Amino acid sequence: MKITIQPTAGAANAAAADCLADWLTRPRARHVMVAGGNTPLELYRLVAERRLDLSHLKVFVLDEYVGVPLAEPRNCANILRRSVAAGWGIPPDQFFSVSSLEPDALASVRRHEQRIVELGGLDVIVLGLGQNGHLGFNEPGSAQDSPGRLVQLEASSIEANRQWFGGDYAPSLGATVGLKTILATRHILIMAFGAHKAAAVQAMIEGPRTDRCPASFLQGHPDVRVFLDHAAAAALRSRQ
Repeated sequence: MKITIQPTAGAANAAAADCLADWLTRPRARHVMVAGGNTPLELYRLVAERRLDLSHLKVFVLDEYVGVPLAEPRNCANILRRSVAAGWGIPPDQFFSVSSLEPDALASVRRHEQRIVELGGLDVIVLGLGQNGHLGFNEPGSAQDSPGRLVQLEASSIEANRQWFGGDYAPSLGATVGLKTILATRHILIMAFGAHKAAAVQAMIEGPRTDRCPASFLQGHPDVRVFLDHAAAAALRSRQ
């Protein structure tokens, strides 16, 4: 892992935008996966501001809340359709999401992963770090070779979801791409900001590689860039 620590989330986002813009404009970059949630939204905006020609990219959503209407604007698909597909100039037929409807979600995420396999895998992925160390909705206990699936979420994730939806919904089920697909991606960018992420950051970077912290499996990947603010890095024994 290459770790960048900045005083503020704003400074960390600016550094992450430099990294991501470089990766996205490399000749080989074609297939990109993006996470929803609060953490990466500023990153996506900063990349959009650069007015890069990214129309060649195929963009895949990492995960989705299950049991929330398709038209809900705070769904991962709809957030990323606005902030990434529209913001980066991605043609609509090159943006791939996962259904939030429970009867369709499992088949949808399986099709999602199959399409990625058929295309030859992912070149770039943008991740946020869950407070319990999850990646996407791969909660603690997820195997390193786990496939795309539906996951019963832990209490901390359900509460985060309730806050995200302003109390309108509190999804307890998530559809997610599996760790097998995430870890097979050529370039991985992950961000974490705030003191509430400090324990997860420490486990991801300095803890043992264990399914108790799914993000710790990133330690074995050849190209991971980690962007932190001072608060999220506070528990690291050796701050870089």
